[in-house]
Amino acid sequence: MRMFVAVDLDEIAKAAIAREQQLAWRLAAQSPITFVDPQQAHLTLAFLGEVPAPQADRVIAAMQEPIAATPFPIAFGGLGVFPRRGAPRVLWLGVSDGADTLNALQQLVARRLLAVAVTLEDRAFHPHLTLGRWKQSRPSERPSFPPEPRSSTAMTVDHVTLYESRLSSEGATHIERAHARLTPLEPVEALEP
Repeated sequence: MRMFVAVDLDEIAKAAIAREQQLAWRLAAQSPITFVDPQQAHLTLAFLGEVPAPQADRVIAAMQEPIAATPFPIAFGGLGVFPRRGAPRVLWLGVSDGADTLNALQQLVARRLLAVAVTLEDRAFHPHLTLGRWKQSRPSERPSFPPEPRSSTAMTVDHVTLYESRLSSEGATHIERAHARLTPLEPVEALEP
């Protein structure tokens, strides 16, 4: 089973993605980009890849448990491209506010997955939303974007979702397998002397 853990987007964020895709299309119109369906968009925290059935059950159980963290706001803004040099492959929308807290959440999710023996990608987490991908491109087709993020769209992160990803000729279908709510720890009351 091919799996990943992600932050789901609210409807306002999905609408913002559609607007950013229109801007990106105008700025990068000289090269063919395949855009992500805004209704399928998500902010990936951990890509697990293929997980065998017995281990997948442990991952699902682990990702049904609440995460000890307070829900927090994030905002999106600023377009970019991966890789940093050469031919562009991925067009993304960055996280302009809340990135540090999102990084901390990603670390909590990664530790939870490592505890059930999942091997994760060995690269630094860079919070972003994938807007589109180039199947083929040349370095000369690298778009140039405004250096400062424009007005951004905000949302609250209050849970993460474990998805199964099924690939087909029509693209990927994402099936929800588990939700982990962000739940602040209860304050410990002082004991009476």
